[in-house]
Amino acid sequence: MRPKFIVDTNVGRLARWLRIMGYDAAFINYIDDWGLVSIGLKEKRVVLTKDTQIMMRRVVTSGKLKALLIEGDEVKDQLRQVVRTMKLDQERKFTRCLECNQPLVSKRKAEVKDLVPPYVFQTQSRYVECPSCHRIYWRGTHWQRMKRELETLMEGAEE
Repeated sequence: MRPKFIVDTNVGRLARWLRIMGYDAAFINYIDDWGLVSIGLKEKRVVLTKDTQIMMRRVVTSGKLKALLIEGDEVKDQLRQVVRTMKLDQERKFTRCLECNQPLVSKRKAEVKDLVPPYVFQTQSRYVECPSCHRIYWRGTHWQRMKRELETLMEGAEE
């Protein structure tokens, strides 16, 4: 079973990169420690944090709640740590909404004709949509840049 995460605000950028990799990474801005722990327990999520106080809570030390203390300050180091520690793969990259974390749904080209710019409609054939926020994604230059950046971020993660 693929792990699900809840990402603390002190490592918030990590959520976006986990979503790019296809992982369920909940992120709630301005959540307190108790809220983070509660959601982690209720939804069986791994807490990702830099907060040593969370790591000392009995619910974490007893193993009831899995949590990972993030060490690096740079998102690439943080992502590498999570990938290594949790043994994550990239088999489902670009399958979740980067904004609201929902799984994306395939759309036929005709369905998005009035939802994407004309040039995009002419040059792209594959589209996915977030069922929650209704963002449309396609494999244009932004997707290619993110793919390259993910490859760069992942260098050395498997070591």
